[in-house]
Amino acid sequence: MWGASEIAAMATELAERPAAQNARGTVRQGSAPWRSRFWQRAPGTADLERQAKQAHWNVKGPNFIALHELFDKVAEAAEEFTDLLAERATALGGIAEGRLQVVAGHSTLPPYPNEIVAEREHVDVLSTALAVFGKAAREAIDEAARFGDADTADVFTEISRETDKQLWLVETHLHG
Repeated sequence: MWGASEIAAMATELAERPAAQNARGTVRQGSAPWRSRFWQRAPGTADLERQAKQAHWNVKGPNFIALHELFDKVAEAAEEFTDLLAERATALGGIAEGRLQVVAGHSTLPPYPNEIVAEREHVDVLSTALAVFGKAAREAIDEAARFGDADTADVFTEISRETDKQLWLVETHLHG
């Protein structure tokens, strides 16, 4: 959600601050490089939500209603991820960035094809996006742990669990 120049500026500003306040009001020292890397994970959440909505709006076929509703649930979960990460970013002393122009340039998810309508194609593309997103969430858990940020690791663990569940629900439509 943040461009390279915005991330660098935030990292510099945060590195100059002695500390950020956590929710209990106690001072918590944070690593500016970790915060910058943490924030680089955020664009995928908004992109995942938009990809799920793309599938939701455009799916066609005999399983339309089941997939239409499922893709909406995936979008809702991704929206929750965005909110969790934005709230965590601000708790660490940063600014949550949600502009689509920024997201579009920084997501690591594969682009969603423009012209697909067949059920199986949407299921395949969305399951790939979920798998890539889930892998990134698991990497973020490990990275947060390396920086000693158990709370952020916990946020990414919650996201990873729900992503795996959504992936399982979507992939079941690839079999049968």
